[in-house]
Amino acid sequence: MIYSGLYRICLVLFSLLCMVPANAQTNEQKVLEAKRERLQNEIREINRLLFAEKKQRGTVLDQMEALDKKINVRQQLIQVTNQQSNLLNRKINANIRNIAKLKDDLQTLKQEYGTMIRKSYQNRAQRNRLMFLFSAENFFQAFKRLQYMKQYTDYRREQGEMILEKTDELTRLNKDLTEERKVKEVLLAQNRKAKNQLMREIKAQKELLGSIRKNESKYAAAIESKQREARKIDKQIEELIRNAIAASNKRAGKTGTGVNKFVLTPEATIVANNFSANKGKLIWPVEKGIKSQGFGVYKDAVYPGIKHQSNGVIITTEQGAKARAIFEGEVIAILSVPGGNKGVQIKHGNFISTYYNLSDLFVRKGDRVAAKTELGTVYTNRSNGQTRLKFYLYKDTSKLNPEDWVYRL
Repeated sequence: MIYSGLYRICLVLFSLLCMVPANAQTNEQKVLEAKRERLQNEIREINRLLFAEKKQRGTVLDQMEALDKKINVRQQLIQVTNQQSNLLNRKINANIRNIAKLKDDLQTLKQEYGTMIRKSYQNRAQRNRLMFLFSAENFFQAFKRLQYMKQYTDYRREQGEMILEKTDELTRLNKDLTEERKVKEVLLAQNRKAKNQLMREIKAQKELLGSIRKNESKYAAAIESKQREARKIDKQIEELIRNAIAASNKRAGKTGTGVNKFVLTPEATIVANNFSANKGKLIWPVEKGIKSQGFGVYKDAVYPGIKHQSNGVIITTEQGAKARAIFEGEVIAILSVPGGNKGVQIKHGNFISTYYNLSDLFVRKGDRVAAKTELGTVYTNRSNGQTRLKFYLYKDTSKLNPEDWVYRL
């Protein structure tokens, strides 16, 4: 029964070939679903933190930035949902092909099984079997005929089992196909809803843009005020870091080593190495919130030709939220910008984290803090109701992108 063995080997190989892409698609689908869920959560947080109903909506600049952030996340969500839908399409098409192949295999098996049953019925008499054995020319031939009869019986049983296996697999694939089509319909419906919402947000943005361009001087003044405040904070942060380096190196008796790098003690070296080893895994400087402004150069929401420089990130959180230390360290400075709010600088070896826009502080210069130690309450702006922490990260006097260091920032 060589045919039976080859057929079973082919069946196993076919099943394995089908399983590999199916498993790969399942893993890819899980990754996309997790990403889609994160984006949906981010949109909910944007709505909660940036678009809550308030008596005062804040400046048009605040509104424009919030809409721009929301539209960007919504576009990412639509893109991920499209990827999921396309992946499901490929899976559905693969299942349709597998079902067609299984139906053909099942039809062939049933025909062969029917032929065997008919032949078996024609030769069913025990006498015919005995005659077949006794008509052998010698004992060896009789033994071979007995083996053949046993193999024939085994083959019939295997054929029957394969028919049952194929039938079960066909039932399962049909069920999977039905479920996949339902999931695809849900995804398409959600994407239609997201696209409609996106169109409304883009319309709102255009209307807001029109109102801004009617009064460009007011918008330009708001931008200049915001940039002036950022420069003032950046200048004080960098000055405090240079002062801290100079004071630390003086205590270590290294006054001639320059002002750009900390001279580290063995203990500080351990802290710095531990901090560096946790790159990409550091905790958020607030318990919950959304990144409303990233690090680096970015285009203006209204006039793309205008570029802005951000030396840190801005995290929008909820009213009453507390800033917290991202890692163990020592408080080396308290910021107090004239006309602005307060801030805290923490040294982690030769890394410095800065937490600005606090209304009150819980720590003092010289305090040792652990990760998650509360540093102060994040200030809530009365004009727009938003609570924003400005967070900066340096290594000595070099700016670092906090998004590279804090987990999923």
